[in-house]
Amino acid sequence: MVATVADVSTPLPWTKTVWDGRAPRHVAAAPASARRPTWPQAIAGLFGAAALGILAGAAVAFVRALLSLPFMQDFLAAFPGEYEPAVQVEPGFAPWIGWQHFFNVFLMVLIIRSGLRIRTEKRPTAFWTPRNDPKGKTSLTIWFHQALDILWLVNGVIFVVLLFTTGHWARIVPTSWEVFPNALSAALQYVSFDWPHENGWNNYNSLQQIAYFATVFLAAPLAAVTGFRMSGMWPKRAERLSKGYPIEWARALHFPVMLYFVAFIIVHVLLVFLTGFLRNLNHMYAAQDAVTWTGFWVFVASMVVIAIGWVAARPLVIAPIARLFGTVSGR
Repeated sequence: MVATVADVSTPLPWTKTVWDGRAPRHVAAAPASARRPTWPQAIAGLFGAAALGILAGAAVAFVRALLSLPFMQDFLAAFPGEYEPAVQVEPGFAPWIGWQHFFNVFLMVLIIRSGLRIRTEKRPTAFWTPRNDPKGKTSLTIWFHQALDILWLVNGVIFVVLLFTTGHWARIVPTSWEVFPNALSAALQYVSFDWPHENGWNNYNSLQQIAYFATVFLAAPLAAVTGFRMSGMWPKRAERLSKGYPIEWARALHFPVMLYFVAFIIVHVLLVFLTGFLRNLNHMYAAQDAVTWTGFWVFVASMVVIAIGWVAARPLVIAPIARLFGTVSGR
């Protein structure tokens, strides 16, 4: 009898029963049109930028022409952009304001970074679990974000307490209805590029005062209230409270509030540098009203610290800190 030799040149038929996984060996390359803009898109972008530039120039020209009219000259004379506060405020900035300012910026930058990471993180690689609540497991990124929120709120409470105990609250809290026409006057002067006189060492202009008041006493509490509603610290058994304050409301408001903070920071930093950056940085970082480089170099050092914090905000660095307060585990 002759033994039959199996033909191994042809693979056996098979049926795929599993998925390749989230990281398959071969990933189809995206078409070139998806990777880079086409010529029509690029031209449309250029035309859009040019249109915005033309509109901005037209707005400046219109406001400058408006302010040259006699009745607007009378308006500027009556409301130059700031008013004398009803409460006497000691001129200058105390050193604690500089430290508060640095901690606030440092924490806010990391909060924004971790918040954006939460929105884009689909499959977390590390998790944190409190020791006394095994069911409270959450991603390490969310834990880091909430820990930063707590530190930011503590820093904010200290700022508000010092603000009112030292009497400097009247610098950012309006004390007269004149704040509104003066804010309009300041806004028109900014748009016209004939900017209002900077006197921040003694008194903010009304537009600055409204912006700082809104940031400290409206946007910050709103960020805290909406963030708390979405966090794991929200009482899960409070059904009536949860029904009266749906989590969808918090989600709808929390991200726009973050965008407000980003816009505020950009405009704030831009105006600091365009309206006499040496004196302005000395006000905030050196507590002196002088045109020297002291505040500038302190500012540069603070930016280096913030940059280091930005780079270090990753699981390798966060995990050892998180282990002090709970258990860190992988997926």
